[in-house]
Amino acid sequence: MDPLSPAVLVLSGRVTRAGTPRLCADLEAILATSDAAVVDCDVGGIVEPGLASVEAIARLSVVARRAGGRRLRLLHVPSELGSLIDFVGLTDVVGLDDGAPAEAPGRASGP
Repeated sequence: MDPLSPAVLVLSGRVTRAGTPRLCADLEAILATSDAAVVDCDVGGIVEPGLASVEAIARLSVVARRAGGRRLRLLHVPSELGSLIDFVGLTDVVGLDDGAPAEAPGRASGP
């Protein structure tokens, strides 16, 4: 793969602490087959973002950094999630896209 083309991970539905290890494993699998320096993480489909979502994103960021210093970039960030990320001080840890926040998500739920 092209190291300039980002890898992509999509989060949807309700993100829970119990589901975070699976998300990390999914990201590790993506990174194992990609040379991308940036991982685009589409979080626009997250339902009812909370601290479990923020914790999952923080852990995903750590997984990306441990895989050769790669960077996690969040896309389609709902305003509530963006506010939580800012509130806990992780804005500088994860890259937020410059686009407008997503409207209330209406996508199919994930596990």
